[in-house]
Amino acid sequence: MLLHLGRNTSLATLATALTLTAWAPAPAEEIWISNEKEDTLSVIDVATLEVIRTIETGERPRGITFSKDYSVLYICASDSDTVQVMDPETGRILHDLPSGEDPEQFVLHPDDRHLYIANEDDAITTVVDTETRKVVAQIDVGIEPEGMAVSPDGKIAITTSETTNMAHWIDTETQMLFANTLVDSRPRHAEFTAGGTELWVSSEIGGTITVFDVATQAEKAKIEFEVQGIHPDRVQPVGFEFTGDEKTAFVALGPSNHIAAVNAKTYEVEDYILVGRRVWHMDFNTDKSLLFTTNGVSGDVTVVDVASREPVKTIKVGRFPWGAALRP
Repeated sequence: MLLHLGRNTSLATLATALTLTAWAPAPAEEIWISNEKEDTLSVIDVATLEVIRTIETGERPRGITFSKDYSVLYICASDSDTVQVMDPETGRILHDLPSGEDPEQFVLHPDDRHLYIANEDDAITTVVDTETRKVVAQIDVGIEPEGMAVSPDGKIAITTSETTNMAHWIDTETQMLFANTLVDSRPRHAEFTAGGTELWVSSEIGGTITVFDVATQAEKAKIEFEVQGIHPDRVQPVGFEFTGDEKTAFVALGPSNHIAAVNAKTYEVEDYILVGRRVWHMDFNTDKSLLFTTNGVSGDVTVVDVASREPVKTIKVGRFPWGAALRP
């Protein structure tokens, strides 16, 4: 903020102007939530922990992600068979992108241009150029692909296939598979560590996370979960996120209604935290002090204090919240 003050400006006026500058409001920080059975997005103000906007979308929105500069939001409108591109300021759909049938999850390449999209009904991964709005590749993968990830250096994309029980490794230069690795039953989500040395894949029905060494694609560890008083069949890991220091991974455990805090170095579960019913996915605020979980069956978002690992608030959103994305 620039202060344009004349030569005769009084000290009192100057003091007032400086005070106003010091107290200028910071940009709003928001968590955007996709509500798959309401065809809407709920926008949560991080400062107040309240829903401040509800925005209509295409049918069954699930995966959502922002461009690097947060100027557009990409939405997997699964039952509309498209990826929608939204202006987050106005909530207006700018245009649709070709996505293949039933897009469920996607990942934006570090080049901020190419979307890698899992097409569940077609057993393919579709690569779309967001600038030309054209499909540049369609890659055959396993049956019912869902999870998508891309390495920090952009050289590798991963698709997980729920029925084939595999992680498929894609060379993003050639857009071809170079490895297929088995995981446990019904893999749902994949994430690379920030350094790109490990790939983590959650298996919903298998009840595990498999950790791979990226250089060799070899299995490095297997993480299992056991929530006291909850039948093992209900402990179903799906989405997960790493803390900023990558010491901890928080894992959504589906119908167990808990998330797990996993030591990302030892692969041991340190805590279980009770949240809403059938927790799916999550995201952090900017400084990663708060974690926001989407709880599908209870139709709400649980806010967890990361330091204390305690839930601090439940926020009602739309029906069956699924995806979450930060807009700082």
